[in-house]
Amino acid sequence: MSTDRPRRAESWVAMQTRRLGFGRNPLRRPSDRFEALLTWIVLLTGLLMVPAGAAAGTSIRDASQTRATEQRMLLHEVLARTTAETPALTGQEIGLVTWPVTVSWQDETGLDHRGRTDVALGTKAGTEVTVWIDGVGAVAKPPRPAGDSAAIGTAAGFGIVACCWLALWLFLLLARCALDRRRLANWAAEWKQVAADWTRRDR
Repeated sequence: MSTDRPRRAESWVAMQTRRLGFGRNPLRRPSDRFEALLTWIVLLTGLLMVPAGAAAGTSIRDASQTRATEQRMLLHEVLARTTAETPALTGQEIGLVTWPVTVSWQDETGLDHRGRTDVALGTKAGTEVTVWIDGVGAVAKPPRPAGDSAAIGTAAGFGIVACCWLALWLFLLLARCALDRRRLANWAAEWKQVAADWTRRDR
């Protein structure tokens, strides 16, 4: 079996270790030490973003749950019946599972009301459905379930951490590119001076 792949892996690990400043190297330049310091700062910042993202996700979840609770206090559920039939579910609809339809219900005084809400495709006329009513008796959007708030908070927390990690990685990559260009320019200038001395000695 070829040993090229293990050797490349060992070489990559050794390079990253040197970039982090481990080991004694008398040839290490100030730019190398600065790169090691910058790498450590990025790594520590990335680790700190984990609890920060978790806290942000929790805050977003709690805010969503608070809004849902407030909506439930302002709305109330009623049982209504569909007044028309919705199209049948054929399996050819892309992302379409509900259909707007008119529903009717009676309030506590026996007064009839009508409104429009979304129901599942294939719902027959006269089907009993639950709708949410606001303070003026109009159909309102139902409050967000508690599970949805938790999912939103979790997704937000992971998204914040992922975006911060990506930004930190890009920042470190750009910084390394700038340092490499500077090192190459310094190396070229030093080589130019050494080459001139060697040329004179050869003569």
